[in-house]
Amino acid sequence: MSSLKNSPFGKRLRASHQENEVESPSKRTRPRTNSLFGAPAPLPGSTPSLDSSRPTTSESGGPESPFDLRNQKEYGDRFVPSREVGDLRTTYHLMDDAKSSTPSKAKMIPTESDALREQANSLFNQVLQTEVTPVSPQRPSSPVRPAATASTVPPTTPTRRRLFTYNSPSAGSNPATPTRRLDAPTDEAYAMSPVRAESRLLLESPRRQLRNVCKTPYRVLDAPELADDFYLNLVDWSSTNVLGVGLGACVYLWTAHTAAVSKLCDLSNTNDTISSVSWVQKGTTLAVGTLSGRLHIYDANTLQRQRSYPQAHANRIGALSWNAHILSSGSRDRQIHHRDVREATARPFKRSSGHRQEVCGLRWNGDSNPQSALLASGGNDNKVCIWDLRGSKRPGLRATPGPSSTAGSSSVAAAGVTGGEDGGDIPLWKFHEHTAAVKALAWDPHVSGVLATGGGTADKHIRFWNVGNGSMLNELDTGSQVCNLTWSLTSHELVSTHGFSSTTAQNQICIWKYPSLDMVASLTGHTHRVLYLAMSPDGETIVTGAGDETLRFWNSFPKKDTNEAKRESRLDYGRLIR
Repeated sequence: MSSLKNSPFGKRLRASHQENEVESPSKRTRPRTNSLFGAPAPLPGSTPSLDSSRPTTSESGGPESPFDLRNQKEYGDRFVPSREVGDLRTTYHLMDDAKSSTPSKAKMIPTESDALREQANSLFNQVLQTEVTPVSPQRPSSPVRPAATASTVPPTTPTRRRLFTYNSPSAGSNPATPTRRLDAPTDEAYAMSPVRAESRLLLESPRRQLRNVCKTPYRVLDAPELADDFYLNLVDWSSTNVLGVGLGACVYLWTAHTAAVSKLCDLSNTNDTISSVSWVQKGTTLAVGTLSGRLHIYDANTLQRQRSYPQAHANRIGALSWNAHILSSGSRDRQIHHRDVREATARPFKRSSGHRQEVCGLRWNGDSNPQSALLASGGNDNKVCIWDLRGSKRPGLRATPGPSSTAGSSSVAAAGVTGGEDGGDIPLWKFHEHTAAVKALAWDPHVSGVLATGGGTADKHIRFWNVGNGSMLNELDTGSQVCNLTWSLTSHELVSTHGFSSTTAQNQICIWKYPSLDMVASLTGHTHRVLYLAMSPDGETIVTGAGDETLRFWNSFPKKDTNEAKRESRLDYGRLIR
């Protein structure tokens, strides 16, 4: 022990203790500067804070540093960690995330990752239910106490029996004798899995594969002066792969396969503004509606105007739809006019008056079937009307609207009157379920007579109708304003664009599987309401437009991989012939 005291290490240790004892009080309380943060070090005994954004103060009033250099003990030439003063949370940076106690209002619409999570949660719940409450047909029933009889049996002395029997029971000797369960090689006692056979069957069963959709647009185009107006329709894609866009007083054409841009018309000299554009189903004819109620017909090949209707409507034309050579226009004057563009007359051959406010959505059923003459219209009066311009009538129905036996609060009206300019002004069906303006309309190309409609900010629902009997098939609460709808041409899926919302994420493009209405994908990128939507003629790409003055192209429905079809079959003996 004396050798340790006289060693150089012992001398340095005694000298350090003597310096600490003769240190003045003023020197002890003087704050020491931390070279890492440039702040005074805390005094001994104070607790460091994990919140670096809010400085803490000691009893002396000075700010504290998360590291105390004075509390570190000196161990000479060796480093011995001291765990009694260490803070593991600070050492390993395990700081709590700053989470608000109140729930966020920006709740996301379920994306495909949420769909995977829901699928996994559903499978987990099924396995958990199977494990906790197994359903076994061989489960023994609970013993039932026999009812006491009136006659009492006197106790008797039991006969002497052997307590232990070593004979093996046979399977068919006594029905009450249990079978040898462990003799079966498939018994659960021999299973290697920790779960039951029913749970293994659930885990090993094939599950539905969710389609992977690209979440980023492959092209973004600037669209200056693209109006942020819910009641306008300024984007449409033709069958010849040309995109028509109304920007301010001009209409521009963008050719998809060459990316060439050309100006179709400029109405600035008439102080007018484009309010709607619509391509004919097959061809290069484009209809253009304006805010002043004018209607123009253009040929995209020659960039020339073919027809013009100066007084087509008394107010702006917000919706256009074609059915072969028939052009239907909906206006703020609450009227729907039908014109045959082959005739030079300016007057419509038929008018439809079924809305009490602006007509903001029109869509013809373009299927080549007996129902192809049906027109769907949506208005700012929250109503959806189905029109039949052929003048057919349904038996047993009158012009007076009445409640439908299958559609709940839907009302049914007789079909339009045959002949005459004002014929067909009574809708075939009229639906009242929506509680906001209905602009989004889309006919199902895969199932005849199915119509999808979407409501505005106060409604937030997509509803599906069977126009054959006027019944509502299904409804979907999207949680946000439905601005537009379109069906996929290659799969039975529906695309919806959204805007304002108080509880969910805004400005999204959603893809839904029909009829299960499961979320396939949710696309984000726009910073304003996604008011405009169109699909390419091949059905692979959708284009969306918003008030942020951008057009975004999404490859949402790519072609399936045909590598398997291109493989050479061993049964194809034709390729072996030289």
